[in-house]
Amino acid sequence: MARQNARPEDFVYKQIDSPVGGLKLVGNDNGLAAVLWAVERPRRVVLDIVGEHADHPLLVETERQLNEYFDGARRAFELKLNFQGTTFQKRVWAALLRIPFGETWTYRQIAVELGNSNATRAVGAANGRNPISIIAPCHRLVGTDGSLTGFAGGLEAKAYLLKLESTGGREQRLVERAQASPAV
Repeated sequence: MARQNARPEDFVYKQIDSPVGGLKLVGNDNGLAAVLWAVERPRRVVLDIVGEHADHPLLVETERQLNEYFDGARRAFELKLNFQGTTFQKRVWAALLRIPFGETWTYRQIAVELGNSNATRAVGAANGRNPISIIAPCHRLVGTDGSLTGFAGGLEAKAYLLKLESTGGREQRLVERAQASPAV
């Protein structure tokens, strides 16, 4: 149900299902502000959300593009983003958007790209507060040794997203089809 009297700048949300669990899309007329996980750490992303608006055009379009991504038909998102954070956090999140589909970078690579190779921990902290999960692909950041490190959606979801991207979605779709087909 849409919130009555919502202003264009008010944050509204839409709940969707996905292969990595329920997601809460949050935005306003200025752009998408968050893709939140079903199990969110309190205060990780702080937005003043006024209510649900399941037919908000931006949130409907976000759901469509996410579905295409999960189906292996989309490698890049074309959405207006409305990051809410500090200047440094926004720089880190902008750097995430430059990580190519199917690739992983390290926290140190982002720090170097931002001009401070000693800022690895600060990059990690900013990445941990990335409000627009999946679309600003924080799942593409790994430890220096290639290990999967913290992820708001959990390491299982991170592994799923990386596997989806490494196969272009083909393998995931085959598994899902096989699970949906009755046994012969």
